[in-house]
Amino acid sequence: MQDAERVERLRGAQRQASDLFAAIEAAGIVAPGVTEREASDAIKVLAAERLGVDKHWHKRVVRAGVNALEPYHANPPNREIADDDIVYLDLGPVFEEWEADFGRTYVLGADPEKLRLRDALPEVWAAGRAHFEATPDITGAQLFAYMVEQGAARGYEWGGTIAGHLVGDFPHADAEGSKDRSRIAPANDRALRGVDSVGNVAHWILEVHLVDREREIGGFYEELLDI
Repeated sequence: MQDAERVERLRGAQRQASDLFAAIEAAGIVAPGVTEREASDAIKVLAAERLGVDKHWHKRVVRAGVNALEPYHANPPNREIADDDIVYLDLGPVFEEWEADFGRTYVLGADPEKLRLRDALPEVWAAGRAHFEATPDITGAQLFAYMVEQGAARGYEWGGTIAGHLVGDFPHADAEGSKDRSRIAPANDRALRGVDSVGNVAHWILEVHLVDREREIGGFYEELLDI
């Protein structure tokens, strides 16, 4: 498959993921009194019924309140969403065998610190993309460091261990021993622009996970980086 077609498939998957998030918002799934697990289950049903999604290439992540401090690989206790919570969704729906990875943060109520955190997420993401575009030979480690710096400049810690990863057709596979090279992370000293383990042009997701441990809040944002 030519890269132009792969790009269009990935863009199409992201458009459908955005449509899924709009449907989630319209359905009022993220609401006080709903547990994280109940919200995840409702998202699974909605994605299947509205968009025909029968696969998610990673676990559906719904994190509310203090649980939003936790990174992807954690499995905190199931929490009920409260009236004034901050909540983030990290979803990986598969559309016609093409992966999407999309994350957004919602604030229930009018807490100014939670709203400030929510609004900082796309700012840091946009700064990261601009830096990527301006630095042709940037490595995964360099972009990760830049993202952490951008979060710190706004008063936040970095909540995870990576700032993104490869994305492609389902399931994207990495060659043995190349896991570090598939991530925007400190251990990846390879230029992000290049090819993946099977020779396709590498395409990337850029993600932002910012936390304020003193206030026990966190937020998340992600989408396609390079296309």
